Amino acid sequence: MAESAGVGASRPALLPRMKGWLCRHRVYVWLLLLVGALLLLYHFRAALRLYEAAVTVTGFINTLTPKFYVALTGTSSLISGLILIFEWCYFRKYGTSFIEQVSVNHLRPLMGGIDPGASAEGFFPTSGDNEASRQTLSECKVWRNPLNLFRGAEYNRYTWVTGKEPLTYYDMNLSAQDHQTFFTCDTDSLRPSDAVMQKAWRERSPQSRVKAAYQALEVSNDCATAYILLAEEEATTISDAERLFQQALKVAESAYKKSQQTQHLSSQHEAHYKRDMNVLVYTKRRLAMCARKLGRIREAVKIMRDLMKEFPLLSMVNIHENLLESLLELQAYADVQAVLAKYDDISLPKSATICYTAALLKARAVSDRFSPETASRRGLSTAEMNAVEAIHRAVEFNPHVPKYLLEMKSLIMPPEHILKRGDSEAVAYAFFHLQHWKRVEGALNLLHCTWEGTFRILPYPLEKGHLFYPYPGCTENADRELLPAFHEVSVYPKKELPFFIHFTAGLCSFTAMLALLTHQFPELMGVFVKAFFVTLLTPFTFLLEKIESIMPSSLWHQLTRM
Repeated sequence: MAESAGVGASRPALLPRMKGWLCRHRVYVWLLLLVGALLLLYHFRAALRLYEAAVTVTGFINTLTPKFYVALTGTSSLISGLILIFEWCYFRKYGTSFIEQVSVNHLRPLMGGIDPGASAEGFFPTSGDNEASRQTLSECKVWRNPLNLFRGAEYNRYTWVTGKEPLTYYDMNLSAQDHQTFFTCDTDSLRPSDAVMQKAWRERSPQSRVKAAYQALEVSNDCATAYILLAEEEATTISDAERLFQQALKVAESAYKKSQQTQHLSSQHEAHYKRDMNVLVYTKRRLAMCARKLGRIREAVKIMRDLMKEFPLLSMVNIHENLLESLLELQAYADVQAVLAKYDDISLPKSATICYTAALLKARAVSDRFSPETASRRGLSTAEMNAVEAIHRAVEFNPHVPKYLLEMKSLIMPPEHILKRGDSEAVAYAFFHLQHWKRVEGALNLLHCTWEGTFRILPYPLEKGHLFYPYPGCTENADRELLPAFHEVSVYPKKELPFFIHFTAGLCSFTAMLALLTHQFPELMGVFVKAFFVTLLTPFTFLLEKIESIMPSSLWHQLTRM
């Protein structure tokens, strides 16, 4: 029984080895089969009467009437048109060509290709993990950009230089709503300076907002939100903005300590405390961003870490994304991995920063030695497979990012709000992280070699998802509202028509044209077809005559006897 078990175990192992050998030498196998077919054809030339058959076919073509050609071309046009209609309907329903699916799923494995089902299974986790990773978030929820720039020191300077407005009215209106939510409360009417600022955040004109901020400071120097507004919109340099934020920080810390002691007295005191906490967190965060932009990166990292430790429940403001970008600038990849381990969790909303930073770290381990030619010959190693899987995961989450990282699309200044998985998020991510990808040797090359393969693996139509919840179909309209008019919005999914639909469309058009010409000019088309077939059969007839003269039949009999 042991011997029979060993024999049974060796048989399954033999088949994969034979298949692997055939895959490696499939060119020689096909060449050998072609030579064998030619030899068999020559050996049975007398039995098959090939020469007589060619002469008979030529004579048959000469006897055909123009009516036959009219019927033939009409039938061909009808068949190709039906194929085109079927292919188009199948593409509209499933997003791919039926002929292409058959060739990839059934013919390609027979010819030595990779089984697509096996590759997809190797790259992605099981369906149970897929269900756990799907989110129940709103499809088109707009988020505050955690890395948004300063209006006065950056956005306005861009407008002065180019004459273009980098922010849309919709985006700035969302910011105004955010400011009213973060920096105002019901008790503002009791303090004159805060009452002025409550109106200032509603002003549409930047000049009116700045003027109101100065009015609030005239009423009281202890108005942190007035300093914040001036730092955001009036300061023309980062240094000026930092100076104003430092003044705001002194006032915000004092106000926060006072409201913290009285927060339990009433609901109004509770609202006042939350407002003061928001002002303090916002001020510290912007100070950290000022330090990052001025090159004091370690100071920025310290401020962010202290802020996350002091206010751990404020994960919705995504301070960890600022921290990740600063750590990447320091090339502190171990610290980056530690932050990712904490925030790359299925219970938290994903982002392009999380997914693509994880892909960058895994690509960093193999990108300097990665070669597409070498990988195609020997296959992917475990580390390379992990890197490719991470890139596929990132591309599925936001498919717009690679074109910006690979500089296939020009970058613009990021908006103040982003749409998760949208073009606006891709712009915001690439604007700050392109330099980090360039710094890792070979990372962009690995991304270039692998990112397009994701689209062949992703399920279609859109109602399905693979690693994440289904891609929302409303991202295009929301991105057009967030991004300026001069920017060409990236659209996904944008399914290109498969080759076989183009081919069947061309075939249908060509046969329809032939049918029309044959119907209008039957005699002329008949002469043309006869000449075409005679020309087509002439080389074949000439080849048979040459083989007959060079290789006599007696030689074949002598070879078979050996």
